[in-house]
Amino acid sequence: MKSLIAASLIAFTSAGALAQVTVKDPWVRATVAQQKATGAFMQLTASAPARLVEAHSPVAGVVEIHEMSMANNVMRMRAIPGLELPAGRTVELKPGGYHVMLMDLKSPIAEGQEVPLTLVFEHADRKRESVVVKAPVRGLGEAADHHHGHKH
Repeated sequence: MKSLIAASLIAFTSAGALAQVTVKDPWVRATVAQQKATGAFMQLTASAPARLVEAHSPVAGVVEIHEMSMANNVMRMRAIPGLELPAGRTVELKPGGYHVMLMDLKSPIAEGQEVPLTLVFEHADRKRESVVVKAPVRGLGEAADHHHGHKH
């Protein structure tokens, strides 16, 4: 299934070239009634140095790139202007770390849905590349467990 998701990625670039950033295993956490925000998670690998600089989705009024960190035993979350993607190294967006935050949700996000996301990457030459993915929604309990058996 994951290879089907990866194979179904659609990349658009201004020059029509092949995508320089690949997106693997995208998913969005399901919400509960009245919840107005959720996270999108995935693995990003750039063939040349790049930055994730924007994200958009029709399901949310606001989409931001976020970082979570621990400071004095307090988990803090903040928006960041971009996420560096070193060449050839996979950067994981995961619960408790970097992620794409979907806020001001237009409706609840239910397990089994697919959420369209447009990720915008900037390359060293300042050219931008947009990659469109359809991220499956995972239930609240299975989201962390489903991730390749890693403990977070």
